[in-house]
Amino acid sequence: METFDLLVIGSGPGGQRAAIQAAKLGKRAAVIERREIVGGVTAHTGTIPSKTLREAVLYLCGWREKGIYGRSHRVKADITAEDLLERLHITVRHEIEIIQHQLSRNGVQVISGLARFLDPHTVQVTNATGHTADYRAKAIVIATGTVPHRPANIPFDDETIIDSDGLLQIRKVPRSMVVIGAGVIGVEYATIFSALDARITLVDSRNTILDFVDGDIVDEFKHDLQSRGIQLRLGEEVERVEKGPDGCVVTHLKSGKRIRSDLLMAASGRMGATADLDLEKAGLKADDRGRLKVELTYQTDVPHIYAVGDVIGFPALASTSAEQGRMAACHAFATREESTPEFFPLGIYAVPEISIVGKTEQQLRNEGIPYETGVARLRETARGQIQGVQEGLLKLLFGLKDHKLLGAHIVGEGATELIHIGQAVLAHGGTLEYFVGAVFNYPTFAEAYKIAALDAWNRVRA
Repeated sequence: METFDLLVIGSGPGGQRAAIQAAKLGKRAAVIERREIVGGVTAHTGTIPSKTLREAVLYLCGWREKGIYGRSHRVKADITAEDLLERLHITVRHEIEIIQHQLSRNGVQVISGLARFLDPHTVQVTNATGHTADYRAKAIVIATGTVPHRPANIPFDDETIIDSDGLLQIRKVPRSMVVIGAGVIGVEYATIFSALDARITLVDSRNTILDFVDGDIVDEFKHDLQSRGIQLRLGEEVERVEKGPDGCVVTHLKSGKRIRSDLLMAASGRMGATADLDLEKAGLKADDRGRLKVELTYQTDVPHIYAVGDVIGFPALASTSAEQGRMAACHAFATREESTPEFFPLGIYAVPEISIVGKTEQQLRNEGIPYETGVARLRETARGQIQGVQEGLLKLLFGLKDHKLLGAHIVGEGATELIHIGQAVLAHGGTLEYFVGAVFNYPTFAEAYKIAALDAWNRVRA
């Protein structure tokens, strides 16, 4: 039986980073991956494919130039599914090569097959031919990611009634689409296909969307969606879904409404991919969504077994998962490392993008922290005028007493890049005065930070 210092189950960002960090600490590490190739959900069905699809759509439909050349502007007149997926396959192939090289360069062994626990320190792996091998480790990291949740009242056929993974296998671009679930995944795909001029209906049983995002940002985002004709059916529950005689999909809501579409995608949350792990043999139990409970150190109820990434729930992002994996490996081998989750940025790759870091207004009110706000619209910047940007909002929150930055919230073009300025200032305790005195390249969207700070300054000094 082969023995390692660290065994990692799953080769997504959390698993990769945990194994590589252990290797950098001089430990013998291995990654177990059920697929024939590494990368996990992020590389194969999640982050990389969906964001590549987004970029392909925005380029081919000329989205970023529509503010200048008009809504009818397109780079390619007839966009096909093949056009979209060609770029996706190239990008995924390159990403897998990079991951394989990083693991190999750091001496991390990759074991292919399906893993299951035999006991808290032993994992059995069954490969594609049915051969089994047992491995032991001092510490184990579970980084198995998630799979889409499939509600029982939706008759999935993986052609016109699909989950979010199935969207990457579509054969033609739909003219109309129903998206069930207005979480991050649902919102991203709904807005991406709206950019292709598909008629989109977004359905959710909740009355709000993206509750963890600052209210002003959500309001600006919803206004943009509605101006593009996206129908928001919030507070509505799906009763049943059926195929129409003409091949269309008919979605019946409990309110009596019926929605016809070419395609239905259910984005009804995701399940932790833990069903095949035999967790009980390791002394663990997942919740009803297959997720594992962890401490701040990412330890499970069994101290030498850690869990990171999507399998532990929110925020379920590639960036945060990677840091969780690194911290788990550091803790497993008693290495002191600092990490500041409160300063981790969150990015939503919708059209337009949303990105946030720090506190929201609601959190500050709940905590009784006096604050002031500053707002800038991206169209107010010279860069916004040059690029024809019509939407976008940057909002900063400052402590009223010490003027320290408490939160940065952005919706609009380049939000997921722009947020890092706010992240750096927040992490280093920067203040309103920093932004007022800072000099930004001109013309840039970053200039919006200064505009927002001056807006707050006017209120602070009033």
